[in-house]
Amino acid sequence: MKKLNLVTLMVALVLFVSVTVNATGSRKEFIDYQINQVEDLFLGKKAEKVWTLTYSVNETPVTVVKTKNLDGTNYVVHSKYFEVNYLAGPKGFGAVELKKGWSNVPKKISRAVISQDELKRQQIITPNPVDDEKALGLIASYLPMLINDGYTHLLN
Repeated sequence: MKKLNLVTLMVALVLFVSVTVNATGSRKEFIDYQINQVEDLFLGKKAEKVWTLTYSVNETPVTVVKTKNLDGTNYVVHSKYFEVNYLAGPKGFGAVELKKGWSNVPKKISRAVISQDELKRQQIITPNPVDDEKALGLIASYLPMLINDGYTHLLN
């Protein structure tokens, strides 16, 4: 009888693990990325620097625009279907929802693509100050987790 319970428990555990892995999706494809600074671009008065972030050579990259204001240094990630702000401020570096006036994507679409729970978890990724290189590396690493599973194809 104990053997039957042990076998049943093992089968249930294997099924649970396989369902969990399929439900969350594999994010291994987001390990490799490329960041390129956009040169010779008229940035206007507010933007200081612009980069492109690419996870796959076959897809359109997302754009990261650096601006500064009273809150700190903003690294605004723009895509056709979502936008998010990574802020380096007095509390540290983390993700915050993009201000309405800075957004080009309708809020309803962006909220469908971006996980609101993950956005809350990423409010403070590090309490330490970051430079551009560190900020871009953190964005490239954490951005895929911010995208809801049904929309990860937007990055690759």
